[in-house]
Amino acid sequence: MLLERGDANPNIADKYGQTLLFIAAWKGHEGVVKMLLGRGDVNPNSADKRDRTPLFIAAREGHEGVVGTLLKRRDVNPNTANKYDQTPLLIAARKGRAGVAKMLLERRDVNPNTANKYGQTPLLNAAWEGHDGVVKALLEHNDINPNTVDEHGQTPLLTVAREGRERVVRALLERVDVNSHMEDLGGQTALSQALRRGHGRIVELLSEHRSSIPR
Repeated sequence: MLLERGDANPNIADKYGQTLLFIAAWKGHEGVVKMLLGRGDVNPNSADKRDRTPLFIAAREGHEGVVGTLLKRRDVNPNTANKYDQTPLLIAARKGRAGVAKMLLERRDVNPNTANKYGQTPLLNAAWEGHDGVVKALLEHNDINPNTVDEHGQTPLLTVAREGRERVVRALLERVDVNSHMEDLGGQTALSQALRRGHGRIVELLSEHRSSIPR
């Protein structure tokens, strides 16, 4: 009823820079999102003061219906990053939103290797948090680079070997292009990290993998 008024501005933001569309996307109100997007005067890419768009916040919260609705719009940019250079795919990976990550990965204009300001890719973030479902979804893409390093020289494999995430280690080692010999800035490998932390099963997995690769 309010939107039917001629003097109602649907793009007005609160003190945090959050519009009606942003809040509806954040809370997962798919019906309200569709109603707002049905108007010709609603900006679907309006960002709050942290540079988070409606798509970003819906991806973070795992609202697949809202994400799907937004992605149907040609004028929605799926790569718009927040102030920390986190894209919707990166935040979905970090939060373990496998369904959202798969939706974004289906887009040809989404780069799965885009990193944030710390050099962390969606794969590294998902691996670090132990979200093996997201890791597997990312690894299904041939254009994923499983050996990208962050600002500390950490690869996804180095990170999960240190943290003891066996399921993610297994998923990563299934990729023939995973380099288990890489070292971080301190000269540590995935194997040495696992040894230091006492992750016995991961030590076994890495030892088997390293011995099967010709040097």
